[in-house]
Amino acid sequence: MTHRSVWRDLELGAPTIAQRGRARLESTRVAFLGTLRVDGAPRISPVEPYLAAGHLLVGAMSWSGKADDLHRDPRYVLHSVITDPDGGQPELKIYGEATAADSDLQDAAAGAWWSGRPPGEAAVFSLTIRQAVLIEWDVERGEMVAHRWSGRRGYARSVRTYP
Repeated sequence: MTHRSVWRDLELGAPTIAQRGRARLESTRVAFLGTLRVDGAPRISPVEPYLAAGHLLVGAMSWSGKADDLHRDPRYVLHSVITDPDGGQPELKIYGEATAADSDLQDAAAGAWWSGRPPGEAAVFSLTIRQAVLIEWDVERGEMVAHRWSGRRGYARSVRTYP
């Protein structure tokens, strides 16, 4: 049985990941969404994530490949955008399943690009969270800190040197 959590569960179970992850998503307003095509090949697409009513939401044009992918196979990975390979920016990675967001949840995302569009033009998904990982890079010390959380296993933190 799969444990399905939402963003609010992440905030309660791993506030460090939720706070720093939210800051990362809000600073860039774009993330990469990985889905599976019908032939099993990976697809990576830019999306605009929104946090609303304790959920992490993404939308896609209803006719798009990524919408088709998620309707057929809801598994996804979301990765925050990195703009400088040596800048020490944190990386947020979320793994889980996407479920169709109801109209109340869609409306809760004030300012979302799908707001005010004709019904059926956008497919909006709530991203349930099986696992969330926040990687922080201390470039000067050569350390990588990994924060991991899942609803089943809870929170763990590890530190290691790199490269």
